Amino acid sequence: MIKIEFPKQQIKIEQRKGVNEIFDIIRKKWLILSPEEWVRQNILDYLLISKNYPASLIAVEKEIKLGELKKRCDIVVYNRETKPWMIIECKEMNVSLSQKTLDQILRYHMSLPAKYLIITNGIYCFGFGKKNGQFIETDVFPEYEK
Repeated sequence: MIKIEFPKQQIKIEQRKGVNEIFDIIRKKWLILSPEEWVRQNILDYLLISKNYPASLIAVEKEIKLGELKKRCDIVVYNRETKPWMIIECKEMNVSLSQKTLDQILRYHMSLPAKYLIITNGIYCFGFGKKNGQFIETDVFPEYEK
């Protein structure tokens, strides 16, 4: 399991038209503050502030095709050659990270091959890095490859 030290909150939250909204720094827009969105924005904050990942190489809710189905990856981080480098699947805090969650991100990986896969619910975070064609669990969040 990966231990994440979240940075001091930089996240903007406002009540707008009677609804709590959170600002997505990557997509540059206000979104309804759902439990899963809370986790996604905290992970983005962590990537940008604590890990110094380049914002210009991060996509949020990236649409992919799995056969005839359209799905969305929560977060995709690209390398400098704009190839998928990491996929992050976020769940709300009260959702257990299970084999089902791992299977979901592995399906995304079939369409969008990446070196790292991360699943998180904001409390727990599991990471896997590809080595010799197989995913091996890691206990550290990968440093961005420059």
